[in-house]
Amino acid sequence: MSETVFAAPPGMPSAPTADDAGRAVLAAQELTRFYSVNQGFMRPQATVKALNGVSFTLAAGRTLAVVGESGCGKSTLARVLTLIEAPTSGRLMVDATETTAASAGDLAPLRTRIQMVFQNPYASLNPRKTVGQALDEPLAINTSASRAERGETIAAMMRTVGLRPEHVARYPHMFSGGQRQRVAIARAMILSPAIVVADEPVSALDVSIQAQILNLFMDLQDRYATSYVFVSHNLAVVEHVADDVMVMYLGRAVEHGPKAAVFGKPLHPYTKALMSATPAIKAAERRVKIPLIGELPSPLRPPPGCAFAPRCPYAIDRCREEVPTLRKLDGRLVACHRVEDIEG
Repeated sequence: MSETVFAAPPGMPSAPTADDAGRAVLAAQELTRFYSVNQGFMRPQATVKALNGVSFTLAAGRTLAVVGESGCGKSTLARVLTLIEAPTSGRLMVDATETTAASAGDLAPLRTRIQMVFQNPYASLNPRKTVGQALDEPLAINTSASRAERGETIAAMMRTVGLRPEHVARYPHMFSGGQRQRVAIARAMILSPAIVVADEPVSALDVSIQAQILNLFMDLQDRYATSYVFVSHNLAVVEHVADDVMVMYLGRAVEHGPKAAVFGKPLHPYTKALMSATPAIKAAERRVKIPLIGELPSPLRPPPGCAFAPRCPYAIDRCREEVPTLRKLDGRLVACHRVEDIEG
């Protein structure tokens, strides 16, 4: 990748630096996102608790990976964090600024500080706009840069993500999937955000290209101290990029801690099952498979108590009646009534 150093465009705050390391750039406290669903004629509306009390803090230059099955609330969390949707309750702080009670005018500058890379590069780029137009639009709207300055910024960003600046006049269909995702990453980084939320950013790409895109994410983080919320179901990818891991199940976090702790010794039964399903080339790294019986419960009718209890081989009556809360144990947070009995 080129050594061109991308600078913040005029009128925008500078990107985070190594001196910002350790400073909290994103904090969520008991975030919820509920949806009302029409169940049909003459039937009462139901409530889907897609996100049900999620809390975490993200420091500058760190990567928090959010993992779990489809339907666990990962993408809903991504939309709430990027201010696309407002939480039903709870607090969200971006750069120490409260967002949940902020006006539309106050949210506008915060939206430039937290950007998103979507899953499908074939759908996330407007097919009627050239790459140059896609990268110029956020600069024209959010900065005071002149046309010439914006052009220089776009050329520098194209080089930074490994693309040729002379290709700015091309349309998305003229690029491969991996190149399109590089364009999407360039669009997210063009405003020098403090935080990037990546929602399954490599799952739509060929395996041969995934490593290149992951390495690009890591190179950009090393260079600009950008913080990532990396949403994925692929634990091999998570192990490669994450500093901390939050495992979600039916809208709640069930285990949250440093990558080394969660991958080295998972404690929650659900985390154990996820880890056991991860393929490993070396025989010494393979885990005994823990099959998950049954399907993820419907968020329209979640079970009482622990949502994982209907599929958990260790569940007892207390698990089916009382919702476990996250508590500190062995260097991470775990939401399980029986974790000490299981480990013992």
